[in-house]
Amino acid sequence: MPDDQPLRRIVIVGGGTAGWMTAAPLGQLMGQGEHGARCEIVLIESPEIGTVGVGEATLPTIRFYNRTLELDSAEFIRKTQATFKLGIEFKDWGHVGNRFFHGFGEFGPAIQNRSSVMHWLRLHGLGGMDSHEHWSTATVMARHNRFVPPDGDVASAANAYSYAFHFDAGLYAAYLRDYAMARGVQREEGTIVDVSVRPGDGFVTAVTLADGRRIEGDLFIDCSGFRALLIEGVCRAGYHDWTHWLPCDSAQAVPCARVEPLTPYTMSTAHGAGWQWRIPLQHRTGNGHVYCSAHISDDEAGRVLMRNLDGAPLGDPRQLRFKTGMRRKAWDRNVVAIGLSSGFVEPLESTSIQLIMDGVGRLIELLPDRRCDRRLADEYNRRMTQQYESIRDFIVLHYKLTQRDDSEFWRYCAAMPIPDTLHHQIELFRQSGRVAILDPDSFAEPSWVSLFLGLGLWPQRHDPLLAQIDEQALRQHFQRLRQAIKQTVDAMPDHGAFIDRHVKAAAMEVAA
Repeated sequence: MPDDQPLRRIVIVGGGTAGWMTAAPLGQLMGQGEHGARCEIVLIESPEIGTVGVGEATLPTIRFYNRTLELDSAEFIRKTQATFKLGIEFKDWGHVGNRFFHGFGEFGPAIQNRSSVMHWLRLHGLGGMDSHEHWSTATVMARHNRFVPPDGDVASAANAYSYAFHFDAGLYAAYLRDYAMARGVQREEGTIVDVSVRPGDGFVTAVTLADGRRIEGDLFIDCSGFRALLIEGVCRAGYHDWTHWLPCDSAQAVPCARVEPLTPYTMSTAHGAGWQWRIPLQHRTGNGHVYCSAHISDDEAGRVLMRNLDGAPLGDPRQLRFKTGMRRKAWDRNVVAIGLSSGFVEPLESTSIQLIMDGVGRLIELLPDRRCDRRLADEYNRRMTQQYESIRDFIVLHYKLTQRDDSEFWRYCAAMPIPDTLHHQIELFRQSGRVAILDPDSFAEPSWVSLFLGLGLWPQRHDPLLAQIDEQALRQHFQRLRQAIKQTVDAMPDHGAFIDRHVKAAAMEVAA
């Protein structure tokens, strides 16, 4: 019989979005059962330490996370002041005046084992084809501010798209806190002032709070944000600094009043030394300016942010500092870093919450016993590194393919060396029209194509198998598909009207 050493207590250090997104599924799987707790789960958070709280936009996989927790979707939307997200509109990226959309979903059904957009590229090269965005249901919906959830099991324009959410990250954390505590997760309030480690192997054994309480554990999950209290403060895991590829190191965030229409997408507008986000919620609009402090002062960055708001500001901008990169080890000994403690990639494609979800999911998949076998940590680190690097490359792509030369910042981005992996992906598409997916858990082919084409990268040659499809038959197919998308979207309700009719937050929640 193997020596069984099950975990007796998991300690989560830090609350906020990362902490409670970690606690909720652990509570569901390991918390209070019919015969008591299978494994104690304790979360420590300090009211003296704030959270970053800017991760209000998500990717479609958030729906699967919520579904795994068996959350009521309508209640979740109301409790978090959420709206729907079909993708991201980019303005002034690539060149000033440019506008393109990264929508969630395919550009029509595959044809003979080749994606629809690959066939579109062939026809575009032959002439007479409008923008590929006309064949993205999500993009057409977004352009007309329409929304309903996908409908039906048979593939059609009515379900050829996906969606995510915009929500108030603080309200989401509070919602998951109630969920987790109802399933046995214990919340301890206090500030950690000391960490105890085991002689010999350096495993963390306990943390001590300012009031003298000592909380022991077998597995510690570091959700302490940029402080990285355990993974760096104790384990000295190290950090891969990516600022030479992603030079933005600062942000200012401020909410403003909601304005109409209520758009079902995030907006990203490039400025002279960075970019600005706009995230519409039911009760307000979230805004922020991400920038490189070497090319613009904080004061000027704040002025850029404030003069580009489309609603009355609801406060003063909040200053944030960061260093883009990732831990050399997200799992070291019996400490696992999740959220900002594990790394940070600027929120250009709403990946922060995705990385939390995947970090938690992989931890559950590879959950150790009290020995925390190093091979489990190695596999966790391998997969998290692969995902972080793939996301990094996707974000760098936005900057590298610029044609802007109106500022030192953009000239640097255009000239900077890039990772070999990204260089391969760019050149593969440029030379052949094919897309290399190096990490199946990150962005898929439609996302890469949206960025390549939106930023002006066109393939010089195409897959020779595409020529086997009759050109006129293919053009007729695309015309029928475009008409079906138009008719489907025309019949959809306005995004704001859909929310008001089905999932509008109660008035008392607006002030939350």
